[in-house]
Amino acid sequence: MRGWLKATIGLAVLSGLLLGADRIAVGVAEDEAADRIVKSGRMSQRPDVSIEGFPFLTQVLSMRLDDVRISSDGLTVGDGGHQVALHSFKAKLAGVKVSDSMNSATVESGTGSGVISYPDLAQLLPPASELLHGAKLPVGGSSRLSLSYAGPGKIKASLGPLAIGEGTVHNKGNTVTVDGFRLSSLVGAVAGVTSQQVEPMSFTLDSLPAGLGLADKDGGGGGVTPLPEGLQLTFDGRDVKLLG
Repeated sequence: MRGWLKATIGLAVLSGLLLGADRIAVGVAEDEAADRIVKSGRMSQRPDVSIEGFPFLTQVLSMRLDDVRISSDGLTVGDGGHQVALHSFKAKLAGVKVSDSMNSATVESGTGSGVISYPDLAQLLPPASELLHGAKLPVGGSSRLSLSYAGPGKIKASLGPLAIGEGTVHNKGNTVTVDGFRLSSLVGAVAGVTSQQVEPMSFTLDSLPAGLGLADKDGGGGGVTPLPEGLQLTFDGRDVKLLG
C-alpha cells in the first residue's frame, strides 16, 4: 500500500511538471507567433495569439497546430489610397503547418470577421463630385457621403442636409460595391441633376489580415454585412500563407 501511494504521488508530481512545462511552452510560442506575424506584414499591428488544444508539445512535434485564434482591435485595412480602422478583428485558423524555425506557416483553412465604421467606410468611397456630376448641393463644403445603418442588408446615405436614399452593399472577391441609391425628385431638383440614379461606388481592399480574403461563396459575395455599428467584413481562406 505504501509503495502504491508513493507511485501515485510521484505520478501526480510528474503530471503537474509536464502540464506546467506545456503551458509555459505554449505561452512562449504564442508571443513568438504574434511577433512574427506583425513582422511578416500580414497584419498592421501585433495581434493577440492563442494556440488551442492540449497538449501543445505533441502539436509541436507534428509541426501542425490544430486551432490558432488571432484577435486585434487596432488593425487597418485599405484600398491602396486610404487606410481605415478594422475593429474587433477575430480569426480562427485550422491546420496551421509551421516550419521547425517558425519562419514559415501555412493555414489549411481560416475564417474571421471585423467591422469598419460607417464614417471610415465613407472614406473608401469616391467623393460626391464624382457621383453626382454637376450637382450643386448646399453641403457646407463637405465632399463625402454620410453613411448609416438602414436595416438588414441596407445602408442609407446623405450629403449634408440632403438625403441620398438607401442602397445595398455586396462584394465580389475583395472588391466591395455600394449601389442602388436613387435621388428623390425633390433632391434631384435641388441638386440640379437630371438623373436620379446614383452611380455605383466600388473599392478593392488589398491589405487584409492574416492572408485571408473577403468571403465570396461561388462568386456570390457574402463577405460584407451592414450592422448598426458599421459594415461587418467576413473573411475566409484556404491554403494561405500566414508567415514566410
